[in-house]
Amino acid sequence: MTTAPFFSLRHYREEVIAHSHEHAQLVFGLRGCLELEVDGRGTRVDRQDLMVVPAGAHHTCGSTAGSHCLVLDIPDMPWLSKQLGEHAEASERLVDRARRLSLDHRQQQLVDWLAASPVSDSLIARQGAVLLLASLDAAAVASSPGRLPYAAFDAHIDRHAAYPLQVADLARLAGLSCARLHARFASECNTTPMDYIRERRLRLARDLLKDTRLAIGEIASRVGYSSQSAFSAAMLRVYGRSPLTLRRESGDN
Repeated sequence: MTTAPFFSLRHYREEVIAHSHEHAQLVFGLRGCLELEVDGRGTRVDRQDLMVVPAGAHHTCGSTAGSHCLVLDIPDMPWLSKQLGEHAEASERLVDRARRLSLDHRQQQLVDWLAASPVSDSLIARQGAVLLLASLDAAAVASSPGRLPYAAFDAHIDRHAAYPLQVADLARLAGLSCARLHARFASECNTTPMDYIRERRLRLARDLLKDTRLAIGEIASRVGYSSQSAFSAAMLRVYGRSPLTLRRESGDN
């Protein structure tokens, strides 16, 4: 992970580059068109465009006609908090998911000035990164998503309940990094993504117990539990009753 801002001028050619890195990255178009794919979603970066590449996102890029870009490798979050003050939260939102943004005339002027400056100088790089990120504050707020897409989460969990599910699955649906998804879950519903997956599976199991005559072991398998005892323990912990008791109560009703 980077510990200081790092600018670089890059000339992309037809040769395709494919990689990922632990730090977030901002790619500013200067000349030409860069073809870029981030986590399977394709886009293009022209002059006056900004592409956000979140930390850990796999991306490929290349340019058939050649493309010149200014690239900013974002330092870690403590650096953002220390250097950006009240702008830090907006900058964190800016880099939490892949997106393409359009720069206004003044922002592009700043990008052009930095591209023409000795960005290898640590002071220019640091102050330039602060100015550039602060200027993008409004863009981060304007493009910040609303509440998490819980309906999409539920549909995905229901479809794949029998298979291993990871936090990264929900992060892709929300267009967020795993770290940012954890923070959003904590602030919006006071839980973790993995607990959300687990509770959704158990609600599905409860419905199957009430509405079908499937064997308890089969229901356990359908919601991702290879052990019936582990499934029974989970149901007891969440609902205070065993699967068999839940089924009997539904029959009584």
